[in-house]
Amino acid sequence: MLYALSSVIIFFIFWELIALYSPSPYLPDPYSVLRAFITILTVGDVDGYTLTWHAVVSLERVLLGFAVGTATGIPIGMLLGIKPTLKGAVTPIIEPLRFIPPIAWIPLSIVLLIGLWRYIFLIWIGVFFPVLLDTIAGVKRTSITLIQMARTFGADNKKIITKIVFPSSLPEIMNGLRVGLGVGWMCIVAAEMIGGEPVGLGRLILKYANLLQIDVVIVGMITIGLIGLALNYLILLLEKRMFRWRVEIRA
Repeated sequence: MLYALSSVIIFFIFWELIALYSPSPYLPDPYSVLRAFITILTVGDVDGYTLTWHAVVSLERVLLGFAVGTATGIPIGMLLGIKPTLKGAVTPIIEPLRFIPPIAWIPLSIVLLIGLWRYIFLIWIGVFFPVLLDTIAGVKRTSITLIQMARTFGADNKKIITKIVFPSSLPEIMNGLRVGLGVGWMCIVAAEMIGGEPVGLGRLILKYANLLQIDVVIVGMITIGLIGLALNYLILLLEKRMFRWRVEIRA
């Protein structure tokens, strides 16, 4: 804890020195950013929206897209992991699509979708593929010995999937959820910068970047980082509770 606090203090000292000696007049010092944070949090931005409201709207969009990505990525990943033939058939479609950056889908989503749906779609793109691939990997790592033993005792396919394959895949699935949530959070910020809605952390950053008020831009960036950290911590906490038997997670 002491080392973490020391690193934070050192970071702010360096920030203060860089702002003090920077040739650019637009780089704010930590105090200016703190003052801007309080103003945006209590008074609001140029359109009257507070920082809390920007964060809530962005978080709502991310969580909805994350839910859709999870609800589609896990079942499809389980199916493709169990059915190698089917996986081989759809791989020529899935593999090229997963290499397309989610940000590249933004113009298409703006043209074809309206309102909240465009954000849900973009978050789904960011979440779906990490969850899908980690679910497939988890299914492949399931112990053949356990499956054969279950068949010996008369277990049918449904019980094998629900009692052996899915629980065995959960550690990889949770890793996919962490990665997918991080990608989705980055996607929503980019989407909000281009989308037409006036609310969202991405829109807040763009507004004040155009006004050359970099202190508020940094406020938005820090808020994004802190929320992302909190979301990642929540998933890690869930992992620890679910997989207490894993030495590497307890450590």
